Amino acid sequence: MSAGAAPIDTQGLRGKLTPDAPLAKLVWFKAGGAADWLFEPADRADLELFLQRLGGRLPLMALGLGSNLIVRDGGVAGVVIKLGKPFAGIDVEDGHVLSCGAGAHGILVASTARDAGIAGVEFMRGIPGTVGGFVRMNGGAYGREVADVLIDCDVVMPDGALVTLAAADLHYSYRHSQLPEGAVVVGARFQGQPGDPAEIGAKMDAIGDARENSQPLRTRTGGSTFKNPPGQKAWELVDAAGCRGLRLGGAQVSEKHTNFLINVDDATSADIEALGEEVKRRVHAHSGVELEWEIQRVGRQQDRS
Repeated sequence: MSAGAAPIDTQGLRGKLTPDAPLAKLVWFKAGGAADWLFEPADRADLELFLQRLGGRLPLMALGLGSNLIVRDGGVAGVVIKLGKPFAGIDVEDGHVLSCGAGAHGILVASTARDAGIAGVEFMRGIPGTVGGFVRMNGGAYGREVADVLIDCDVVMPDGALVTLAAADLHYSYRHSQLPEGAVVVGARFQGQPGDPAEIGAKMDAIGDARENSQPLRTRTGGSTFKNPPGQKAWELVDAAGCRGLRLGGAQVSEKHTNFLINVDDATSADIEALGEEVKRRVHAHSGVELEWEIQRVGRQQDRS
């Protein structure tokens, strides 16, 4: 489809606005359709100006590393905001606080904290993604989550207004926040504590080794597919239901870690999502547990007419 003329006056904008922008290359599954519009702002002021002019007329979605995301084959309506290097900075502040741009990678946050002798955010070494996604989804790994360390976050609202939200304002629960619809996280501050760089580094190495040994990191995947039900492990339920290695089209349940779906043979996003739904069905039939998606699924189903 053609997105047509630009949705706003682009005079004075310094970022890149692209119509019909393919998103498959920007997500870990390497599948899915195009965004009607993709905007890559030059900096925060550029994003604020863009959203002020857009005035909430189109749906908005922020995109980080695309590591926990299925973009459906029919593409994404409205505007996808991709925060790049201008949003990837990390500053160490007094009181063992890390001030991070939303585009900063988790491993860089953890490494910066290690080098500064700040403990408490080692778990971010184990989350594929960026700060913006962590804050939105209450990202976590190895017994810790963002809710444990977030002080506050800077958010650009759909009308272009910049607001700072305290952690309590997000009403965190497991892998979920109540961040306003269409709001774009641009920065966050995390509270650490004093620590020994060598000990912090050893924890990070242990997390890295655990991921390497247990997860299919070198495949086209989307991270943890389903939330862990209370007191249970999603991968164990999937395995017990006989789904290890299950295939549908070009998509497969990982044999290395059954809570990961992988794109093994040019899978469409429809293949991947349908496989996930089949796994859910089989788990429910076997154990009575209704698994919930952890991976975000966005966009339109493919028009097959």
